[in-house]
Amino acid sequence: MPTSLIFRLLVLTSLSSGMMASAQAALTISTTRIIQTSDKQSSSIIVANPSTQTFAAQSWVNTEADDNITAVPLIATPALFRLAPGGEQTVQINQIPNNLPKDKESLFYFNVQEIPQTDGNPSNTLTIALRTRIKLLYRPAELRETPEDGLKKLQWSLQRLDGMTQLVVHNPSPYHYTFRQAHLDNGTTRKLIKAHKMVSPGGTQAYPIEDVAITPGMHVTFTTINDFGGSTAEISVPVAGP
Repeated sequence: MPTSLIFRLLVLTSLSSGMMASAQAALTISTTRIIQTSDKQSSSIIVANPSTQTFAAQSWVNTEADDNITAVPLIATPALFRLAPGGEQTVQINQIPNNLPKDKESLFYFNVQEIPQTDGNPSNTLTIALRTRIKLLYRPAELRETPEDGLKKLQWSLQRLDGMTQLVVHNPSPYHYTFRQAHLDNGTTRKLIKAHKMVSPGGTQAYPIEDVAITPGMHVTFTTINDFGGSTAEISVPVAGP
């Protein structure tokens, strides 16, 4: 009797960072990020199956640490559902009473894991369970300024960190920002900076720079990803230091 060989592979894709896994997810989500405002009991997204195969799907919300232990005040329903070829499912994100900060956003992640149906014969089969993970931002209704207002408060500087010059951004606003593009301009050249890491409210991020002549009067020009997955208007501001 041949030995059964079953592999289960979990592939994580992160749409908010633009990184794609080597395997292509079959299920799609109607947005690249979810904004859940505190004055609304729920928000909803659509999970669709454009493929020709039937899938079971599991949905849940967790923290950036990506664990299933930390309790979160946001519940995805239905947590388990079936999607026929060409089918769609509305998933609601319901909030429960919580003590989340009212002066800044809180970051969570919405997950959808697809589970393809098998033919019942486990011998020498490969079962792939693909997961898509997107940012879910809980936004207090008490915030008076807009995310666009907060962009004007970002503070940029050049600093020597870990033995190299880095472009540092401090975010005193209550919003999370993910940069779509960032360029450092010294007046003669414009250098693309790999500013992939998100900067959180009250947080700081440092991005290494290479092959850029540091001169007085340098500027950083940047765009961020807005609530709808598009780009904000380009902003150019002076850079302090080093």
